[in-house]
Amino acid sequence: MDKQKGHSTMASNDPHLLDPPGDPQPGDLIEIFRPAYQHWALYLGDGYIINLTPVDESPAAAMSSVKSVFSRKAVVRMQLLKEVVGGDSYRVNNKYDDDHTPLPVSEIIQRAQVLIGQEVSYDLLGSNCEHFVTLLRYGEGVSEQATRAIGAISLVTAAASAFSVLGLINTRSRNRPF
Repeated sequence: MDKQKGHSTMASNDPHLLDPPGDPQPGDLIEIFRPAYQHWALYLGDGYIINLTPVDESPAAAMSSVKSVFSRKAVVRMQLLKEVVGGDSYRVNNKYDDDHTPLPVSEIIQRAQVLIGQEVSYDLLGSNCEHFVTLLRYGEGVSEQATRAIGAISLVTAAASAFSVLGLINTRSRNRPF
């Protein structure tokens, strides 16, 4: 325990045990840890973020339920970070900065402000909240979460196909008349 800072300096892979999220700066990506997934927002400044929320949910309930992940439409909203986070934890996570050059902060904020109140299409794999905020920050939508989901779907599909083929072969060998 680091007595001067009042927190452990041990490294951990558990996102809930990370060092306090610090002081976000305008244009920073904010990763919010929901019970079943991560929600992403972009910090605008003065405690406000911009994020995608389901069309059919109130702003207060927005993105706090798994239902939001399966929504097909979303609204771009400016909300207080502390209200969106609620009882969950969050951190600043500009994890793509090594591979993608962030746009100037003034451009990021301007692009974000133009979109507030707009309804946009939402797709977990192709146009999700992480794609949205990375598009604002870098000019290009990127989502590790979607890539992992696509990989998992591909794996399940491949496994199902393999079991189907094995089942077909096994059935044919059992049905031989000799």
